[in-house]
Amino acid sequence: MDVLLFDFGGTLDADGITWQERFYPLYLDAGIQVSRDDFRKAFYASDDSLSLRDASMEETVRLQVGGVLERLGGNLGRQGIRAIRDQVAGGFLRQSRRHFEALKPALSRLASRRCLGVVSNFYGNLRSALASEGMLGFFKTVADSGALGVKKPESAIFIEALSTLGGEPGSATMIGDSVERDMKGAEALGLRHVLLGSGRAACCGRGLRARSVIDLEALL
Repeated sequence: MDVLLFDFGGTLDADGITWQERFYPLYLDAGIQVSRDDFRKAFYASDDSLSLRDASMEETVRLQVGGVLERLGGNLGRQGIRAIRDQVAGGFLRQSRRHFEALKPALSRLASRRCLGVVSNFYGNLRSALASEGMLGFFKTVADSGALGVKKPESAIFIEALSTLGGEPGSATMIGDSVERDMKGAEALGLRHVLLGSGRAACCGRGLRARSVIDLEALL
């Protein structure tokens, strides 16, 4: 059976839009005046500090936002930080949950014909995050960099997912939103690869492009 491997952030929770890109306008809407570059630094610093095991999607997002706000500083105070954290995290989660609900019928149909897995650079708790949103049941394996100690585009994380599923690179496809992590990692192993997001050119001569995970049924 063919194997489909999915990235998580920017792929299963959005149509090719990264967490950083999705979060930035939510902070601006909450009244945090920060340049895109300063936000990027705070975002990645918060990311690097997180090592989780059993946290839900909601807990993960709230911790990530809290870490960003701590690094941006300012005169918010504890109550101000909590209020902005709740606003930003709440907006992000609502967006993600709408997307999850839209994808579930397509994922169900794909899972009936193919083996699905997730390969993601995450915090070690991706199984818990997926389970908390009713998404885990679609996937027969979850390769989480935080749990495995290897990150995309390293070959080992793709090989781990394939070996768990009993799949071979020649019958597997990687779907993701990052050229550097998803597409190049897949290409190095000979996997077919689909770059997600509207208005984006395919990453290479062999690469495919899709607007959304929903479009995969027709594309593949």
